[in-house]
Formats: sequence, C-alpha cells, structure tokens
Amino acid sequence: MTDELDRFVEDLQNQIYEETREAFGDVVYNRWRNPRHMGRMDLPDGHARVSGSCGDTMEIFLRFKDNRVIDASFLTDGCGPSLVCASYAAELAMGKSPEEVAAVSGWTILDLLGGLPEENEHCAFLAAETLHQALSNYTDRPR
Repeated sequence: MTDELDRFVEDLQNQIYEETREAFGDVVYNRWRNPRHMGRMDLPDGHARVSGSCGDTMEIFLRFKDNRVIDASFLTDGCGPSLVCASYAAELAMGKSPEEVAAVSGWTILDLLGGLPEENEHCAFLAAETLHQALSNYTDRPR
C-alpha cells in the first residue's frame, strides 16, 4: 500500500508542477522552485515590511556600501508569485544606487517575469513597494 500511495503522491506533485509551469511560464516556475536571496538579514541598512491588500506580507532587507546595494534579501508569507516577485525585487536591487533602486517598478518586475496572470499582478507591485520602503528606510536615516 505504501508504494501505491507514494506513486500517487509523486504523480500528483508532478501534475501540480506541470500545471504551475503552464499557468505561470518557465521564468516564474523556475524561480518559485529555486528562489534566490531568500532569508532574514542581520543589521540591514534598509528594511521594510509591507502587507498587501491580498493578505501577503513581504520584507526586504538592503545592505549598502559606497552608496550601492551590496546585498539584498527578502522574506514573505505569501503565495508563489509573491515569493518570485520578492526574489526578483531583491535581485534587481543588487549593485544599484538608490536612484536606480527607486526606478524599479511593478512593471519592471512583470516585464522581467514575462507577465503574470492578472489576478497575481499585484504581487509585483507589492514587491516594488516593499523595495521602495526599504530604500526609504535607508535614505531617511541620519548619517
């Protein structure tokens, strides 16, 4: 019975993966399966935690050196698209000046992903907003 149950679970998981790939595309699927820059950062120079109207919460952490982002990471309790968008927001910040980080928008993230289903597009805008608030947390600090 265990072998039969294991096969059923494996087949079901593979079906979920394939449906996810079809619905979201390869870029989103691959980042969902292998997120980058995920995790809490100790002593960031900039940090923000934002909750979206959908109920997802995102955090972005930024570390700067010579006025450029040298490290960025994120956490989210949200859905797969939220995780992917936060991961790309952190990646887009790497190596950038504050002005360049400020130019990252939800549209920037959506373009990079090749789009998202309409009901998930808000995730990109939540990621951009969280990134901008983390940047503001850094730029508003006295030096």
